[in-house]
Amino acid sequence: MKIWRSELGHSYKTYSFGYTEYASLETGDKLEDIYACGFLPFSGSPHIKNVFYMARSVRVNLKKFAESSENRRILKKFGEELVRQETPINHFTADSEFENFCLQYFKKRHGPSVMPRERLRHILEKESVTHIVSYLKDGKILGYVFLVRDTECLHFWFSFYDLYLVRQSLGMYLMLDAVRAGKKDGLKYVYLGTAYGEKGLYKLNFPGLEFWDGERWNPDTKVLKNLCKSDDRRVLNQNDLWKEELPFFQADV
Repeated sequence: MKIWRSELGHSYKTYSFGYTEYASLETGDKLEDIYACGFLPFSGSPHIKNVFYMARSVRVNLKKFAESSENRRILKKFGEELVRQETPINHFTADSEFENFCLQYFKKRHGPSVMPRERLRHILEKESVTHIVSYLKDGKILGYVFLVRDTECLHFWFSFYDLYLVRQSLGMYLMLDAVRAGKKDGLKYVYLGTAYGEKGLYKLNFPGLEFWDGERWNPDTKVLKNLCKSDDRRVLNQNDLWKEELPFFQADV
C-alpha cells in the first residue's frame, strides 16, 4: 500500500496545518487492508483509478451487530416484497436503461451535476465495484446497490432506487440488507461510507457501528453524533465536484 499526503489548508493563527491523505493499492495488497486503515475508493476524477482517500468513514462490526426493533421493522416492511439478485460486475449488463435509472435517481436526489454519465461509467470501470445488487418487485426494478466485496469485508458504496419509496425508508432497507447479507456470509465488517453533518446521523441506527477518527476505529457513537452535529456546513460547490482537477495526482502517482 502506497500512502501520500497533499496539502489542503493552514491556519498560522492556531498553528493548524491540514493535509489530506491518499493511498493506492500495490501488488499483493488486499482491499480489506486498505479499508481497515480508514480509506475509501476515490471517484472524483475521470483520470484517476485505484486511488483511495481517508475520511471519517463508518463500518458495522458484524460480531456486535444484532438487529434492533427498528431494524426489524424496516426489514419486514420490504423483505417479503422484494427479490434480491446479486451479480458479479463482469456478468452484469450496464445497458442504457440501467444507466438512465441510476442517473435519474442522482439527478432528483442530489442534483444534475453530481453524477454525470461519464462519472457513472468511470465508477463501473475503475475495478473497485465487484458486485451489483438488483432489487425487483413483480419483475420491476426498484433499486440497485454497488458493492465492493473482499474475503473479510463488504463496502456498500452507491445505491439508486425509486424515489417514490424514499419516505418509506427504502434507502435504509437497502443498507440494512447489505449488513444482513455480510453477516450471513461470515464477513467481519460492512463499510457504509462517510458520516458528516446531520445527514449522516441515520447511520447511527446500526448496532455495532464504529467510525474512523483518524487513528483508529472508534465505537463511541456519542462522539460521532456530536461530530456530525458540529460539522461545518460549508462545502464545495456541487457543480464543481466532477470538474475539479487534482494536479498532485499527476506528480505523485
